[in-house]
Amino acid sequence: MSQHTLPDLPYAYDALEPFISRQIMELHHKKHHQTYVTALNAAEANYAKSSTPKERIALQAALRFNGGGHINHSLFWKNLAPAASEGKGNGGTLKAGPLKDAIDQTFGSLDQLKKEFNATTAAIQGSGWGWLGLNPSTKRLEITTTANQDPLLTHIPIIGVDIWEHAFYLQYLNVKVDYLAAIWSVINFDEAEKRYTEGLSGSKL
Repeated sequence: MSQHTLPDLPYAYDALEPFISRQIMELHHKKHHQTYVTALNAAEANYAKSSTPKERIALQAALRFNGGGHINHSLFWKNLAPAASEGKGNGGTLKAGPLKDAIDQTFGSLDQLKKEFNATTAAIQGSGWGWLGLNPSTKRLEITTTANQDPLLTHIPIIGVDIWEHAFYLQYLNVKVDYLAAIWSVINFDEAEKRYTEGLSGSKL
């Protein structure tokens, strides 16, 4: 069985400043994500050695939590990019194209999407993720959430935002709404559009 590994970030740890600090990015990537990878590998190894249904059932929670953590964070890093507003990259810039058209059609505007997304995500009780997903049946964009590290299974993930405290507390303390307002400046809409067009065409994500 192949081992899961921590993916490299597609930018430097300080590239998302001032919106997400270097300190948060280093801890989030090197410590938190690495912990999910290590625990997922251990859970899969134990599952492979298990011989009874009871042993396998006992491992389901660890597989779900750590597998979800690995899946979600691997997507999250790609969903971010250095901010265009800081002259660093393309983060925060939604260009004309199929994703912008779909956002305008569904929400009226990008600003309205941000407002609805932030309100829904800020309302998560405890830890979890906020998502802009593509409904595979209707092919429409929808805002949804998952608890803890549960991966998004009902929709094709287009944009995911980590609302666990480890994603923002060192910079924004307990003020989720400030973190959610800031993160749009480093959202990689080019990556989001790629996921959207692949989702429309039925590609597996």
